[in-house]
Amino acid sequence: MKGVVDCIVGYSGGMKANPTYRSIKDSTESILIEYDPRIISYSDILNYWKRSAHGYPGMKRQYRSVIFYGNAKQEVLARDLVENMKLDKGVKEIYIDIESLTPFYRAEEYHQHYMKKRFRGE
Repeated sequence: MKGVVDCIVGYSGGMKANPTYRSIKDSTESILIEYDPRIISYSDILNYWKRSAHGYPGMKRQYRSVIFYGNAKQEVLARDLVENMKLDKGVKEIYIDIESLTPFYRAEEYHQHYMKKRFRGE
């Protein structure tokens, strides 16, 4: 995606420092997206993410849908996106958490670019 510099797989949203896949505890599998705001906006990234977001109830904390925001403007954009998703789907509730940024911990190397490694044999 033009303007996205890097995507790093990791863990966020938990209290335990340095989680791993085997000891994830209360963290959520996450993606840290580094982007150039002169080329792409936070809102553009949210709208792209929305195409694959599910927001199903009952997911384990590890696999829940969550949007992390870094400031008040991003929080408003995230909340607006979820409200619009509800309207689009004609439902009262979508299970997507919206939370302030927490420490991000890089996942193990075998998780990085997983699909590329799996389907392109890298």
